[in-house]
Amino acid sequence: MARPVVIVGCGGFGREVRDVIDACIASGQDWDFLGYVDDDPSEPHHAAVARSQDKVLGGMEWLEDAPKETHVFIGIGTGSVKANIDAQLTRLGLSAGVLVHPTASMGRDVTLGPGSIVCAGVRLTTNIRLGRHVHLNLNTTIGHDVDVDDYVSINPLVAVSGNVRIGARSMIGTHAAILQGLDLGPDSVVGGSALVVKDVDEGITVKGVPAR
Repeated sequence: MARPVVIVGCGGFGREVRDVIDACIASGQDWDFLGYVDDDPSEPHHAAVARSQDKVLGGMEWLEDAPKETHVFIGIGTGSVKANIDAQLTRLGLSAGVLVHPTASMGRDVTLGPGSIVCAGVRLTTNIRLGRHVHLNLNTTIGHDVDVDDYVSINPLVAVSGNVRIGARSMIGTHAAILQGLDLGPDSVVGGSALVVKDVDEGITVKGVPAR
């Protein structure tokens, strides 16, 4: 029996998550996409959903009466927002599934936390742990012995070297590179195309080559 699934957020990333679900269904996985939940969808986002012949089911209150077997994915990149939504989902007793695009690859001893979304072309090597609701966008590479804490978003084409720890709710910008053995504190932000060569403290934004 197909598992019902809902995406929270119908913005750009939410609709990209829908594409991952489509790819998973095409590969034989048993998802049944019901629609999006969004408290305040913009007109362009609503129109984009309609063009794809999908629908916005309503705001977060829709989940109050959702079947308990419904799996929910958070299609929003901001870590603090993901944490708040996850708390609501936990209160409602709803499950967060794991979504892996069929073109992604994973080595041995890779743990994906609830709500993890692994997009097309992602490469995970070995001995890697992802926390809750971690997003790995298109063509990201994650090296050996990496810990990615809860609610992190890693944008497309990021390269994370081995023995790196990324703290909760952090955001890594497109095409950034993180060298081996580094520690990025919670709520840190790495700008697009930055080269991180030293640890980043909690709540700090770095950018540039090398990142400062």
